[in-house]
Amino acid sequence: MKKLIFLYIFILVSCGETKQEISEPKIMETSSTYLKILGVAQDAGFPQINCYKDCCKDLWNDKSMRKMVSCIGVADEQNKTCYLFDATPDIRDQLSLLQKDQSLQLSGIFLTHAHMGHYTGLMHLGREAMGAKKVPVYAMPRMAEMLGNNAPWSQLVSLQNIDIQPLQNDVEVDLNKIKIIPLQVPHRDEFSETVGFKIKGENKTALFIPDIDKWNKWEKSILDEIRKVDYAFLDGTFFQNGEIPGRDMSLIPHPFIEESMQFFKTLPVEEKDKIYFIHFNHTNPVLQKGNEAKKQIMENGFHIAEEGQTFSL
Repeated sequence: MKKLIFLYIFILVSCGETKQEISEPKIMETSSTYLKILGVAQDAGFPQINCYKDCCKDLWNDKSMRKMVSCIGVADEQNKTCYLFDATPDIRDQLSLLQKDQSLQLSGIFLTHAHMGHYTGLMHLGREAMGAKKVPVYAMPRMAEMLGNNAPWSQLVSLQNIDIQPLQNDVEVDLNKIKIIPLQVPHRDEFSETVGFKIKGENKTALFIPDIDKWNKWEKSILDEIRKVDYAFLDGTFFQNGEIPGRDMSLIPHPFIEESMQFFKTLPVEEKDKIYFIHFNHTNPVLQKGNEAKKQIMENGFHIAEEGQTFSL
């Protein structure tokens, strides 16, 4: 009898663990090509410099909740190659997270645009740091011109630390088992164009758009683009309007997550399940433990991107 009771308890505990494991949002790689989330914060990271308000104050002493700047990496283990999508101020730790045991060679960096958190990590490829040799940096025309004609970035070009590879809107780049398509989107383009990327692996496709003004300003239908892919990592910079007191948020346009959820509400459950919000400003409540905003997003069928998540391609 005691043996039966023990067996029953063991089954209950095991089932509980299985259920918890199934609900875990991570998707581990099952093919030789995969995508990894390397950072989820807005350009200035989390915590943000000189912020001692409730959103950031505890993180100066407790590093466990800190988040790196928005970035994804893509790996092809069979060919021992890996690629970064944006060169952030956290590029050192992000490349290490992607390379795992250093078996993967950094084979290229794809840049979305010329805002602080998306290209300034290139400095680590220079003579003061990595001293890289002709790392391909894929850039749209204005982005390439900005890098080639302005110090200190132009030194990376002249010393051949980087090798600028031109991108064209909607034109595919073939990287053997991985195909990349840049998609130009409306954003504050002071110094360069802004693009998102469609990333095609062996079996699955991902969409990465960390920055855009508003979904209805894009010439493409975001709803159609979501239907064409298996994962969509989308701009979630702010949760709602008024999030930054004293600032005119129309001057820093992004689709509020509340707006996006309304915009995507007609999508079937299986389409909503593809969507992972990313690129969170330090004021965004989804970064706080136990906040209702994160719960609301999940209850509506969407996800929050988390550092270290891996998705098979």
